[in-house]
Amino acid sequence: MDERQWKAFEQAALEHLEALYGYARSLVRNPTEAEDLVQETYLRSVKAARENLPAGNLKAWLFTILRHLWINRWRQQAHGPDFVPLECVDPAADELSDEWQRPDVLLEQHLLRDQIRTAIENLDDGFREVIVLRYIEGFSYSQIAQILGCPAGTVMSRLSRARAELRRQLQHAREPRRKMVP
Repeated sequence: MDERQWKAFEQAALEHLEALYGYARSLVRNPTEAEDLVQETYLRSVKAARENLPAGNLKAWLFTILRHLWINRWRQQAHGPDFVPLECVDPAADELSDEWQRPDVLLEQHLLRDQIRTAIENLDDGFREVIVLRYIEGFSYSQIAQILGCPAGTVMSRLSRARAELRRQLQHAREPRRKMVP
């Protein structure tokens, strides 16, 4: 690999840093552990790339490495991960930047965002993972299947059941508020 190829690889790999960190946080639910996982992912990817540059989708390749590292850590610890809320961004910071929105609309958006976040956190691990990969990271079914190491049909099935569970939870969460509004 020449210097130009190496620089291109580094730059392309670093473009996925934020997405990898978000995925790692959704898996381990601890910012420090997520940073460690991402750092280990980049270390492994650099070692592997020195041997042979990855062909195909670099982002999916990095996510696959990260997921394998997470599974290995999880197995070594011999217990499930400790999950933390998906709160990556302070919702109040977004709301303050837009002074033109009405307070009642902002409150409704804030409540809905919290309900969605809570519903995603309450999903089983396998369902939460496919929701994060598909709707937050934007991977295709085949890319998710590659990352998870399972058939695309399994991914579609998990997504379908995850969406149904989210609908159920969100419907249940919104019903009491509807009754309170005159």
